[in-house]
Amino acid sequence: MAGLRSLILLSFSASIGLLLVVLACALQAFGSWWPMFVLVFYLLSPMPMWISQRLTESDYGSGGPSNALHEICLFLTTGIVVSAYALPFVLAHSGVIKWGAMAMVLFGNTWCFLTILAFFMIFCGNDDVEFMVW
Repeated sequence: MAGLRSLILLSFSASIGLLLVVLACALQAFGSWWPMFVLVFYLLSPMPMWISQRLTESDYGSGGPSNALHEICLFLTTGIVVSAYALPFVLAHSGVIKWGAMAMVLFGNTWCFLTILAFFMIFCGNDDVEFMVW
């Protein structure tokens, strides 16, 4: 189902989002590398869901992963994503970065998180991801 073409498109899409974050840091008009800290959130965001999916039916019998564990992992993922959006706002409000850099980082965040969501929908085949897209 998920082939090489999907992987190439996802990597191209992720590079566009990362380009926006790097441009928000590297452009002469903005001149601050603080927005690069959102890359930590890109690395952390899939971790709770991978932990939840790693626990299979053999670990819990026929019931699959516990519902409480799945909900906690969704909560942690949501907290990581919200933190990735809050950090540029806090940096811009405190005057560490400019508001234009904040806008570019927010657009890059949206692009990268949609790419991560697409990765989970394509490669993980989890039916629970569909409710997030509507």
